[in-house]
Amino acid sequence: QLPIEARLDLHGMTRQMAEPALAQFLHAQYVAGKRCILVITGKGPGKDGVRDPLNEGHGVLRQSVPQWLSEPPNRSIVLKSAPAKAKHGGAGALYVLLRRKR
Repeated sequence: QLPIEARLDLHGMTRQMAEPALAQFLHAQYVAGKRCILVITGKGPGKDGVRDPLNEGHGVLRQSVPQWLSEPPNRSIVLKSAPAKAKHGGAGALYVLLRRKR
């Protein structure tokens, strides 16, 4: 229901690059007073390592980002996350609702 106020695209990043990029982005958006953001993880390659439009989504970032959102320091500013609708990336993206800045 809330408008998407910012987007972070993690496509092409390694796990080592993506985790700090996500933390920095979340903190910056929280400080700016944003509430609803979109984090694009991509679906990742299929089981055989080849991209497939109907892929089951075995991407490293797709699996890791929800975990990172629930760990410190992110969990103190993240209220909730949910899979995105198809028009915003579907299974390869997440809506993230940030807590109100106090």
